[in-house]
Amino acid sequence: MTHEQRIFWTAVAAGFPGSFAALVILWVGDYTPKVQWTFSILILALWWGFAFAARQRTVTPLQTLANLLEALREGDYSIRARRPSPEDALGEVMLEVNKLGDLLRSARFDAVDATALLEKVIEEIDVAVFTFDETGTLRLVNRAGERMMAQPSARLIGRTADDLGLADLLEGDAGRTFERSFPGQTGRWHCRRSTFREGGLPNHLLVLSDLSKALREEERQAWQRLIRVLGHELNNSLAPIKSTASTLSRVLRRPDPHEGWREDAERGLEMIAERCASLNRFVAAYSRLARLPSPTLRPTRVAPLVRRVVGFENRLSVAVRGGPEISVEADPDQLEQLLINLLKNGVEAALETGGGVRVGWRATDVELEVRVSDDGPGLPKTQNLFVPFFTTKPGGTGIGLVLCRQIAEAHGGTLKLENRQGQGGCEARLRLPLEPAQAIRAV
Repeated sequence: MTHEQRIFWTAVAAGFPGSFAALVILWVGDYTPKVQWTFSILILALWWGFAFAARQRTVTPLQTLANLLEALREGDYSIRARRPSPEDALGEVMLEVNKLGDLLRSARFDAVDATALLEKVIEEIDVAVFTFDETGTLRLVNRAGERMMAQPSARLIGRTADDLGLADLLEGDAGRTFERSFPGQTGRWHCRRSTFREGGLPNHLLVLSDLSKALREEERQAWQRLIRVLGHELNNSLAPIKSTASTLSRVLRRPDPHEGWREDAERGLEMIAERCASLNRFVAAYSRLARLPSPTLRPTRVAPLVRRVVGFENRLSVAVRGGPEISVEADPDQLEQLLINLLKNGVEAALETGGGVRVGWRATDVELEVRVSDDGPGLPKTQNLFVPFFTTKPGGTGIGLVLCRQIAEAHGGTLKLENRQGQGGCEARLRLPLEPAQAIRAV
């Protein structure tokens, strides 16, 4: 039986004893047939009428509730239950349904706003975005993708990745850089790919960024910086050479040179030779910076390496604050050169104030940190430390720290220099990544 039938027959069963007893009394008693038939019909009518009424009073609210839930399922959040009362169980149910409708409507508005914002961002960003389904068919493309393919989205959507020349990007590495010509653009691209699910099915999100413009701008700025530095250094050397050469030329052209001209000429030639040697050192330093080879990684024990570097320094006794016995995947020659430069800077700073220098290292779950701290005067400016050819030392080349940072970054690490807080001196922190097995050995 249906729920309505069960309610009806339950009401019939509930009224059966009273109705049956009334009929028995009516027909057993001394009543006329007219009275008996009249009241019998009235009893039966009331019995079945109340049974149908009980059925309707139970079914109608359920039908109303079903209509409300159906409206919510269909996305119509404007329908509400009328005058629900919190004083009875059915009223509480209706109140909760109304609150659910308010909550869903608010969530829907938020989702619509977020979707509109996302669509606006995707349309406006200067990055080509493509979405492919599990069969490799294009489902979404933004304006940058339209410009790249030189076609509107109406002609692109529904085509396969093979037709668009993007099939190889849906396979292999998720992130890569490549050069390719598309119908609307040619250049160097960076590809990022990810997977998401829609309707339970996998989809591919392909994002292509044009690196050509950014690379050209970076290249232009790099050339400007290089030319500015080279011009500055060349002018610093060529201006005094030109001035001294002109002076010597005038002296040699005189028919009666003054006394001591030979000494002046020798000093002038020595100055020219000195400036040429300085210029040669500058060019050699730049060549060294530009020709840094890729590191040859192999297991390198940290403790012997640090102690060997400390042993090279004989101007000052360097304190070694030992760390864990650990090995790191690194190029020992480059890492040694990096530590020599850091230790050299620290010792030179400490000699100015008569302080000391300390070297130590520690390891975490993911990285090795080597610290070189000194008691020197500290750094006046830290923002230009890694600018090529910037130096605060007389006669310095300005490439030592730049070379150190290049070595650190080539090993996947970082190098940071900063003044010590609350006390004089500077501290250099070299961080190198550790493999899980290395981290275990460190513990």
